[in-house]
Amino acid sequence: MVRPLSLGELPPSYTPPARSSAPNILAGGLQAPLWLRAYFQSLLFSLGCRIQRHCGKVLFLGLVAFGALALGLRVAVIETDLEQLWVEVDSRASQELHYTKEKLGEEAAYTSQMLIQTARQELGNVLTPEALGFHLQAALTASKVQVSLYGKSWDLNKICYKSGVPLIENGMIERMIEKLFPCVILTPLDCFWEGAKLQGGSAYLPGRPDIQWTNLDPQQLLEELGPFASLEGFRELLDKAQVGQAYVGRPCLNPDDPHCPPSAPNRHSRQAPNVAQELSGGCHGFSHKFMHWQEELLLGGTARDLQGQLLRAEALQSTFLLMSPRQLYEHFRGDYQTHDIGWSEEQASMVLQAWQRRFVQLAQEALPVNASQQIHAFSSTTLDDVLHTFSEVSTTRVVGGYLLMLAYACVTMLRWDCAQSQGAVGLAGVLLVALAVASGLGLCAILGITFNAATTQVLPFLALGIGVDDIFLLAHAFTKSPPDTPLPERMGECLRRTGTSVALTSINNMIAFFMAVLVPIPALRAFSLQAAIVVGCNFAAVMLVFPAILSLDLRRRHRQRLDVLCCFSSPCSAQVIQMLPQELGDRAVPVGIAHLTATVQAFTHCEASSQHVVTILPPQAHLLSPTSDPLGSELYSPGGSTRDLLGQEEGTRPKAACRSLLCAHWTLAHFARYQLAPLLLQTQAKALVLLFFGALLGLSLYGATLVQDGLALTDVVPRGTKEHAFLSAQLRYFSLYEVALVTQGGFDYAHSQRALFDLHQRFSSLKAVLPPPATQAPRTWLHYYRSWLQGIQAAFDQDWASGRITRHSYRNGSEDGALAYKLLIQTGNAQEPLDFSQLTTRKLVDKEGLIPPELFYMGLTVWVSSDPLGLAASQANFYPPPPEWLHDKYDTTGENLRIPAAQPLEFAQFPFLLHGLQKTADFVEAIEGARAACAEAGQAGVHAYPSGSPFLFWEQYLGLRRCFLLAVCILLVCTFLVCALLLLSPWTAGLIVLVLAMMTVELFGIMGFLGIKLSAIPVVILVASIGIGVEFTVHVALGFLTSHGSRNLRAASALEQTFAPVMDGAVSTLLGLLMLAGSNFDFIIRYFFVVLTVLTFLGLLHGLLLLPVLLSVLGPPPQVVQIYKESPQALSSAAPQRGGLRWSMPPTLPQSFARVTTSMTVALHPPPLPGAYVHPASEEPT
Repeated sequence: MVRPLSLGELPPSYTPPARSSAPNILAGGLQAPLWLRAYFQSLLFSLGCRIQRHCGKVLFLGLVAFGALALGLRVAVIETDLEQLWVEVDSRASQELHYTKEKLGEEAAYTSQMLIQTARQELGNVLTPEALGFHLQAALTASKVQVSLYGKSWDLNKICYKSGVPLIENGMIERMIEKLFPCVILTPLDCFWEGAKLQGGSAYLPGRPDIQWTNLDPQQLLEELGPFASLEGFRELLDKAQVGQAYVGRPCLNPDDPHCPPSAPNRHSRQAPNVAQELSGGCHGFSHKFMHWQEELLLGGTARDLQGQLLRAEALQSTFLLMSPRQLYEHFRGDYQTHDIGWSEEQASMVLQAWQRRFVQLAQEALPVNASQQIHAFSSTTLDDVLHTFSEVSTTRVVGGYLLMLAYACVTMLRWDCAQSQGAVGLAGVLLVALAVASGLGLCAILGITFNAATTQVLPFLALGIGVDDIFLLAHAFTKSPPDTPLPERMGECLRRTGTSVALTSINNMIAFFMAVLVPIPALRAFSLQAAIVVGCNFAAVMLVFPAILSLDLRRRHRQRLDVLCCFSSPCSAQVIQMLPQELGDRAVPVGIAHLTATVQAFTHCEASSQHVVTILPPQAHLLSPTSDPLGSELYSPGGSTRDLLGQEEGTRPKAACRSLLCAHWTLAHFARYQLAPLLLQTQAKALVLLFFGALLGLSLYGATLVQDGLALTDVVPRGTKEHAFLSAQLRYFSLYEVALVTQGGFDYAHSQRALFDLHQRFSSLKAVLPPPATQAPRTWLHYYRSWLQGIQAAFDQDWASGRITRHSYRNGSEDGALAYKLLIQTGNAQEPLDFSQLTTRKLVDKEGLIPPELFYMGLTVWVSSDPLGLAASQANFYPPPPEWLHDKYDTTGENLRIPAAQPLEFAQFPFLLHGLQKTADFVEAIEGARAACAEAGQAGVHAYPSGSPFLFWEQYLGLRRCFLLAVCILLVCTFLVCALLLLSPWTAGLIVLVLAMMTVELFGIMGFLGIKLSAIPVVILVASIGIGVEFTVHVALGFLTSHGSRNLRAASALEQTFAPVMDGAVSTLLGLLMLAGSNFDFIIRYFFVVLTVLTFLGLLHGLLLLPVLLSVLGPPPQVVQIYKESPQALSSAAPQRGGLRWSMPPTLPQSFARVTTSMTVALHPPPLPGAYVHPASEEPT
């Protein structure tokens, strides 16, 4: 009795037999799943046969349809607006943003252009006159920028944002103020006289030199103009704003400057100022009351002594504010300077963009290369340019990636045997996938799905790698069709055997990307939809059009034409050898066996004349009784398997080159059969595999705790660029964010003043809110409004006490006293609007600091019209805006006494600054605190919400992980259902889902070790990884499920059948991703290339190592049982066991022959094959 061989003891001469015919199989075990799969496969078979019959028509119609869809790319729209890309869909942040835009319009009030200066030496101090001198040089260069567009010259003074320009009745003074009114520039230079040099306005008065801020003393000028014009109101305005001497009363950085004014404190002493002392606490613009630039806005990396005195700083920042395109258009609409150029908002936008680009360029070039300081410049247009560059399609990388894939497909599918070569099929398949990707993206464009950076930078390569997998699978299976398959049924047989796998992987990929739509970020939602549609187009191309290509190639092979150059006949046509029955000696073939599978030792001879490889059955052979080898009879006899990838036993085919015959038998399938499976499926190896993956899972769980949330602009902008240097410096030194607390309509502001003050107080107490200096009142409209009312009430009280204002006259009183008089007599009653008895019985602000509700909206009208600087500083942005009302102290008519009340407010805001926000956790804490304050105010009846970039772009992190877990769980359930439905085995589907879940957890943990932060982009990749992981698992699972024998045998069979297709798919995916590594953006490399590459390797490890081990231990029972129908004679003791035949050869071999092992089917009545060439044994060479 011969001992059965174990899996690791397979003889080297063993070769798997060919596929048995259908009549040899009787369904056993799970008959219902087999019947359902057989029905599904019959549909695929019918589809393949129809395509093969009409291959030319199908190919033509398919190319026309896909080409027509690809034309949709002409209407593609690339979205670069950050708000449109990253604000959560249908979230409270998006609803609040919509409300803000509905009330205020689409644009912000101004745009910011920034300069940051740091020392080239690490930790260098910038609080020195020399460092400030460099900053002045760069800022002055930037402020003098001029651009010429549309035949006009545009400088800073024309396009800058000017806050609160007052309306003056005196025309001459009004024109002078319009030219002189300063731009809003937040700069540390404003602490010194040199800050005036950045203001470019000038005015001319007869008998005086040009008036500029470098020589303007407003107090002196008003004294000189007093005798010629009535400027009392303007004087009061300047006094309230605490303008004083403006810049000429500030110290000079360089007291030796000949233009340093005599009024400068250090002009006569010639001593350089103490920079740290002057900058401590911040600086002021020309108005000390309304233009205070806090220290945190100007200095970064500060250090103080124990007493809190400023000692040093590592960075300086200046910010130039420009008008928005809408404001610039409105400002110059109808102006004589633009009447001849067809002035439009688009032209205004072009002017601003051109100026900003020139600003950044000149600022960065302002300092010499060897200077001790360096300047980083940035503008809103710079960010737009980065996003546009990020979203552009890299033609070079796309073409290079597809050419690389073409080369790989052609090389891997070329064969020495020209009739078996499929190089042209590989080329056509890759081109077809490229067309399918283009058609899918074109369909997305037609459906109105906007493109973004992920679409243009990643999707073409990812879709190529995924799509080519199925191309390889079908092509390999087509060449491995059973030899007895009729020619017209070749394509039907191919789809019958591989269609289930292609459908499983494609459907799961589509479901994965559709599930990623649960991530509520517009950019990633669009990417996921586009990826799902592209995968669907790939699926249609592979299942419908690519079979037509294979059918056409079958005709070429049948006609023995050259591969690629199909117009030429093949000089090395493969010889199909029909093995004629040989003499069996004294042994008889068992009767009743319809088809006999035999393992044969044959000789392969290379004919020198024709370079053909000929395989000859030796004339003298004797029959041996086979050993009871369970592997030989079960492992590679997949007759009855509905999922056989044919193993790609390339080594068993004769080659055209004689010298390569010794190694020609080695293939991936050979490796899986003879090296991997025997080693992997040993008990010790299984234990090691399970231990390894258990350790990997545990390590990944630890790595998952290291994953931080967040995605900063520094992660997106290419490293080594000037833009990245600026963003890094800004993040390090000036992590400040302008936000606003918006109050909506739906409540009565006049009766909710206490709740508004409480809301402001709660918001101000948040850790992240930058508090105002102790000497300065809160910078909100309600505080400014109340303070202004208290000021005019005090003026009225003085005028009343002195008799300048009486019950019947206010003409002798001050401007403020007259305003208070008019407000005090208002009743708010349309029938009796005035009541003079209230002059002494009421106050504009009561003892509790509240404004009488009946006066609230009328007082708001007066304040907005009379205090433009305070209104601008408050950034209230009232909607609806209060009506304009002009005050004339000398007009005592009743109409002038009546003040129109403002409409009830539907929008107002309190501005704040957030600081210290470095990590995503800091943002989340600030957002949660702000939301809690608004929720508490809501209980008091005040409807409010926070507004600003932190709340728009970081609020997604409040629920991102929950959304991620929800999407993963739903997708795993969907994957289980789809696999259970198509595999008809919930047991197998459960193992697949287990492996996919492990892959997702391990990928998440590896992200933590690689320092990749969790944002919406990695979430989409993690969700999609489940669908992509199906590519590596379902083939093995289906091969195991449809094989027969023990679990070990079926696992080994599945490995041999699927190892090569899975490896080909992984290589094609890696080649598709390889072009991402050449991106200029580190973000693409880290977040897409690295993560997807890790996913591919994880897929290989889990699909080819872990899953076979799990199946060999926990796998379900087989759905197919092979049963031989044998006659009683065949069951006698003399009959060979299991119907196997084995020939042995004489020990001596002719020297002209090479001995190889091959597998062939010996039919008692072999059907003729098309193009068969019979080489009789009598012609054996000597």
